[in-house]
Amino acid sequence: MGRRRALAMVAVLLLGALAGCTGSDEGAAPTATGLTAGPAYDPASPHVPAPIPAEATDIVTGLDAPWGIAFLPDGRAAVTLRDAAQLVLVDAHGTVTTVTGPGADQLLDAVAPGGEAGLLGVAVLDSSSQSADLALYATTADDNRVLRGTLRGDELGELRPILTGIHKAGHHDGGRLAVGPDGYLYVSTGDAGDRPDAQDPGSLNGKILRVTFDGDPAPGNPTPGSPVWSLGHRNVQGLGWADDGRMFASEFGQDTWDELNVIEPGRNYGWPEVEGVGRHEGFVDPVATWATDDASPSGLAVTDDAVYLAALHGARLWRVPLTSDGVGTPEALFVGTYGRLRAVAVAPDGSLWVLTNNTDGRGDPRPGDDRIVRVPIG
Repeated sequence: MGRRRALAMVAVLLLGALAGCTGSDEGAAPTATGLTAGPAYDPASPHVPAPIPAEATDIVTGLDAPWGIAFLPDGRAAVTLRDAAQLVLVDAHGTVTTVTGPGADQLLDAVAPGGEAGLLGVAVLDSSSQSADLALYATTADDNRVLRGTLRGDELGELRPILTGIHKAGHHDGGRLAVGPDGYLYVSTGDAGDRPDAQDPGSLNGKILRVTFDGDPAPGNPTPGSPVWSLGHRNVQGLGWADDGRMFASEFGQDTWDELNVIEPGRNYGWPEVEGVGRHEGFVDPVATWATDDASPSGLAVTDDAVYLAALHGARLWRVPLTSDGVGTPEALFVGTYGRLRAVAVAPDGSLWVLTNNTDGRGDPRPGDDRIVRVPIG
């Protein structure tokens, strides 16, 4: 066993899932659906440890429903506040600065929060020592869209839309943004409650999209002129890449199986025909599944030896070890310790920054919520 895992692992701690919001991805109680699924995480297994790094500490407290996180070249994290429609900057000492400027004013005017919608993902595009171009995923009165603007210091310049027309709803809005190792922007979208859209190659919904920083379909996409990278998704919430090039995505199931998928261009991930492992010809099965009470996975981060998934209804951080030909047995961290977890990111110092999500109306806020927790992993 490596030093990293040896430092982290302790005895198994199991806790019943926190009460959630019935009928939503982020807290639905499981019911039978008749859909085919494969084996999932077994909480009674003696082979599944629950590591809890004792050195975990709060970076900052008192945030209002944080959702997305991306690190700037200067080491600060840009964090979106979903319902407040604000962007804040957080440094390693916990200093929080609210971003101002014309772009910040545009967000306050244009973002239409509601349910799972609002100001969602953030990604850093081009950057220099003086500025950083940001992409932001926002729900407006008309649609979900990706906006681009330049951050200089603490001021965000005027935003312009680079990708529009993603159907919006009170749930299943997707919203995660990430720049891949190929230098293109990846965008996760949900089915917005219209299931057939996930299988419609002409729809932007229920997809992972791959575009240039100006929002055009990226060169080398499976269908020339189309932004669609993969389809058949219900509501992808996390994106990340391993050092060997594998692309991972976390996805909310309906009410039976949540998923961790390895994403391949042009492949179909089955929704709404399959939830979990279906072994259906033409559909790609997930590499790991969980009962929805144990996960509702949102953001994810990939390190050199594992995928970490922030779980909302499951109220824990999942660690899925990477192997040379797949993934190992999932391990549960912080079971119930911090409540609902929305996102996780690798910080410049190699630690994990984990965003809690207890103040959005679906959780049970604790003193200091919501917070960013620093988790050393090496």
